[in-house]
Amino acid sequence: MTDIAAVLGAEADSLLQHRCAHVPESLIKASGLQRLESISNNSDRSPRVLAALQTLYGAGRLGGTGYLSLLPVDHGIAHTAGMVFAPNPIYLDPVAILQLAEQGGSSGLVSTYGVLGAIARMPRRRVPLALKLNHDNQFTWPARYENILFARVREAAQMGCVAVAATVYFGGQGARHELQLVSALFAEAHSLGMATVLFSYLHPKALQEGGKDMIFSADLTAEANHQAATVQADLVKQKQPLWTGGAKALGIEYGRMDERVYSELSSSHPIDLTRYQVLASYAGSVGLIHSGGAKGDNDIAQAVRAAVINKRGGGTGLIAGRKAFQVPLEEGCRLLNAIQDVYLNPKITVA
Repeated sequence: MTDIAAVLGAEADSLLQHRCAHVPESLIKASGLQRLESISNNSDRSPRVLAALQTLYGAGRLGGTGYLSLLPVDHGIAHTAGMVFAPNPIYLDPVAILQLAEQGGSSGLVSTYGVLGAIARMPRRRVPLALKLNHDNQFTWPARYENILFARVREAAQMGCVAVAATVYFGGQGARHELQLVSALFAEAHSLGMATVLFSYLHPKALQEGGKDMIFSADLTAEANHQAATVQADLVKQKQPLWTGGAKALGIEYGRMDERVYSELSSSHPIDLTRYQVLASYAGSVGLIHSGGAKGDNDIAQAVRAAVINKRGGGTGLIAGRKAFQVPLEEGCRLLNAIQDVYLNPKITVA
């Protein structure tokens, strides 16, 4: 098992001893097991959708813990395959992607129509599949930052997927259309017995003010989470917040925010910022999965830090892609296992 405190270094006490005073644990559903029980007892989700969620929560190294470790490999569409896979071209082969998911102990593989179609019938496949229905296709001129459909819900069902996933870019010109489309897609997926995952992102270019990147602001990302819950996402993928106050920076023309969001419901501490994202996700009824981010230096340390913040904030897990597949298989598995070790460690509790 990974020595989490050693990996966190100077931040260990701050991250491992912090208590959320603004939004206490009692106000949220702080584990996947609580969440599944609430959905099963109270929601309109069908027995087939519940079984799909239980399949995800029961797979991989985190099976039965109430947490998820997902592997996403859909980056080749938005960022081009040449840029994404050149560091490790073996993962242009869908079979290699499945091998990483299985050997890395993943709870599920989230990928494209082509990738999942190539491996869906592989014998003895152990990893549940989630089909990403839409993508931001950057292979255009000029770049548009617009999510378009690459697959249909019925095809996910035919492949045997347990879930579908989609992206909405909130704040962009196409956000209203994307949200309406995703709402219909998710309703169809639920009718066919599949769970739903929304990549609930802020538009990467539309929301910029004063040089600060709004996509990491807790107040705005929490609003995106709330809208994800409104279209019946079962899980929401979101960027881990680095700061808050994006709505203030943008001004009254974009949404409105009560001052108590900043003074009473969060602080500058990263675990408090995450806790507010969880609170906005129907008080944790919709599981919050944080993205692992782009590959960089000290990837294992960064991933472990992100997992600690997610778990202690009340989140459901981490979804790490490029950090895992832009390196050799053994190194990628080691990174995924380090993330999972955070959720397996009983001493790391919800703050």
